[in-house]
Amino acid sequence: MKILVTGGAGYIGSHTVCALLKQGDEVVIVDNLCNSKIEVLKRIEKICGKTPTFYQISVQDEVKLDEVFSNEHVDAIIHFAGLKSVGESVLKPDLYYSNNVGSSEVLIKLMKKHHVKNIVFSSSATVYGTPKRVPLYESDPIGGCTNPYGETKVVIEKMLQEEAKKDPSLNVAILRYFNPIGAHPSGLIGEDPQGIPNNLMPYITQVACKKLECLNVFGNDYDTVDGTGVRDYIHVMDLADGHLAALNKLYQNPGLVIYNLGTGKGTSVLELIHAFEKANNLIIPYVIKPRRPGDIATSYANADKAYQEMKWKAKYNIIDCCKDAWNWQKNNPNGYN
Repeated sequence: MKILVTGGAGYIGSHTVCALLKQGDEVVIVDNLCNSKIEVLKRIEKICGKTPTFYQISVQDEVKLDEVFSNEHVDAIIHFAGLKSVGESVLKPDLYYSNNVGSSEVLIKLMKKHHVKNIVFSSSATVYGTPKRVPLYESDPIGGCTNPYGETKVVIEKMLQEEAKKDPSLNVAILRYFNPIGAHPSGLIGEDPQGIPNNLMPYITQVACKKLECLNVFGNDYDTVDGTGVRDYIHVMDLADGHLAALNKLYQNPGLVIYNLGTGKGTSVLELIHAFEKANNLIIPYVIKPRRPGDIATSYANADKAYQEMKWKAKYNIIDCCKDAWNWQKNNPNGYN
């Protein structure tokens, strides 16, 4: 199969591209490199022995994306492309709506024009807003998000659901995933944020390699096991496998399917710090800071449905995640630069 991967040079996208190539699929990446580096392509080739076709364009650019569809004749799409910082979305909501929702509108329009019937959408646990209970199930209500980033995911999910209702031949998999961490076991690709990291694990690894002085822990007064936020941390390789499982599900013509991708277990910020220290025999200095706007206390998944319908479940544990994240960072202290 030939798969179009939007945002395929990014953190989750690049790991999924490797999994697709390993499976024997052809891959076409569309990425404007606003949050990723061209070096990723060389690393993918080193891991897989082949290079995906690459177009450096924005998914919002309808004319150029239309040319990609005309040239490539893809069988399916995995849609990662989009801005992803919760904190930045609070400060720049208009940017997030125009970029994330606008690019998805273009993609859906061209899918229909070129009769592509299979799409996997990279959604997020943030669509559940402030959980009324945990673990979270796919049947739980979405919306009421605490940040614009989450709201853009809700809007795109609803757009895809409407398209699936209108066209019974369309197959849509919406994957709501929780907190990706870790890196490829080779240490060749991993998370490479620009500037000060917004996500916890790259912040920890940059403190570990002395790029940053200490870790900021935002809030220790939540109603959790130790007062710090609790999340469902999932290895990025497990997440990549989840996208392959979703594609295989779409080839069975299921219509619309929605799955949580998580471990089913919550880990607090302090628990993750201590797991990293244990896994890698390091000390991570940290300071407690006030809560960040848009953050919630606890979020973790029930992922039973993904196992029941796709035979997918997370294989890696939190120690594996910490070891692979550090292996990536210590071998690439400046990321892909």
